Amino acid sequence: MQERSIKTTEDAIKLVEASGLTHIKLGLSDIDGVIRGKYMRKDKFIGALRDGFVFCDVVMGWDSNDDLYDNAKFTGWHTAYPDAQVRIDPSSCRRLPLEHGANGEAMLFFIAELDGPAAGVCPRRLLHRVVDRASDMGFDVFSALEYEFFMFNETPKTIREKQYRNLESWTPGNFGYSVLRSTVNSDFYKQLIDLTEQMDIPIESLHTETGPGVLEAAIAVDRINAAADKGFLFKTFTKALAEQQGLMATFMAKWSHKHAGQSGHIHMSLCDLKSGKNVFYDPTKEHSMSDLQRHFVAGQQRYMPEMMAMYAQTINSYTRLVPGYWAPLEASLGVENRTTALRIIPGSEKSQRVEIRIGSADANPYIALAAGLGSGLLGIEQKLEPELTFGNAYTQSFPEHLKFPSTLWDAAQRLRASEAAHELFGEPFVEHMAATREWEERKFREYVTDWELQRYFEII
Repeated sequence: MQERSIKTTEDAIKLVEASGLTHIKLGLSDIDGVIRGKYMRKDKFIGALRDGFVFCDVVMGWDSNDDLYDNAKFTGWHTAYPDAQVRIDPSSCRRLPLEHGANGEAMLFFIAELDGPAAGVCPRRLLHRVVDRASDMGFDVFSALEYEFFMFNETPKTIREKQYRNLESWTPGNFGYSVLRSTVNSDFYKQLIDLTEQMDIPIESLHTETGPGVLEAAIAVDRINAAADKGFLFKTFTKALAEQQGLMATFMAKWSHKHAGQSGHIHMSLCDLKSGKNVFYDPTKEHSMSDLQRHFVAGQQRYMPEMMAMYAQTINSYTRLVPGYWAPLEASLGVENRTTALRIIPGSEKSQRVEIRIGSADANPYIALAAGLGSGLLGIEQKLEPELTFGNAYTQSFPEHLKFPSTLWDAAQRLRASEAAHELFGEPFVEHMAATREWEERKFREYVTDWELQRYFEII
């Protein structure tokens, strides 16, 4: 893939100039992890590669429904929505197999990110700042993301006509790891695998999960910045592929109270920048867990309750965090324990890592990865010690300091008050993230749910 070898602006310009495309596509992440972008004519795009360009900062001033925040300091009517500086990352270049120019050539796509003052609230730049901190400490960071998503025999039109009720699942019944389902529906599996290979988002494994029409995809490990880009792109272009085939995919944390939630698990490890060796691995220690890994996971555990708004970012995220649904309710930590929020995975020098199991599929990968890495680095700096859990965490009691906030509103307050978050992520991001989560909760409170009608309409 020639485009994936691009590293410099000049190399990107040569590729664009040599293409037969009249326009190039680009996109950036808003606060919710939605790709916001546009087509740009080739000559203008080349100028933007060299000198940057501007994008209305409303992309950070509205929610996933394009409703304008009324409580954000960064942008709003009080700032009159000015343009923000944007830079294009030449190394992010990919082909889009789902889209072609007039000459039949696959569309070129680049990831952009906010620059200047707007970099303070840009999710991609947030992660880069935390990665720079890791580099200053002598670490290279590797990560892999796993996503669960439900598939439906629906279209954007039919789900609205049905008012999101009585949706037809892609496949019926509970059938985890089903070879039958993957064989019968092999055309879509093949299309998804081919798409992700061509876009350099290789899927390490793909299988059905327990539930009607639910799949799980594990994206192959990479350096953390690249892993975040891959998660960011995977969700949007999986949905695009599905819709081209008359299907729909959802990455909601929980689309129905009748089924389990959808996770976005994060795997993470640190390597020495000079030697490349996994610093989490120490064969002389119990569970092969080095002192550095012990401090790292302790930091993730210590600060997870304060940073829940970065892992569980929507109202819907908190419907997943209830007893009995494979999601932990507190910052529990165990070794090879899938009932805990953090799972230490012992292995070889290649595979020793930690899994953050609290993450949901709806999370912005840049923000969730920044939280996981930043809190772990603080654990190393502060030489924190973990509190291990053995056995079924769901049946155990935990101290107050490990308990998660139970609503998005409470999570926003915890984030805003967190000294650790301010130190790691900066005041502009923390304030913007907390304010936007408060807005999300306020919007939810404006509506009457089906549950309330069924519960109170006649009886109360």
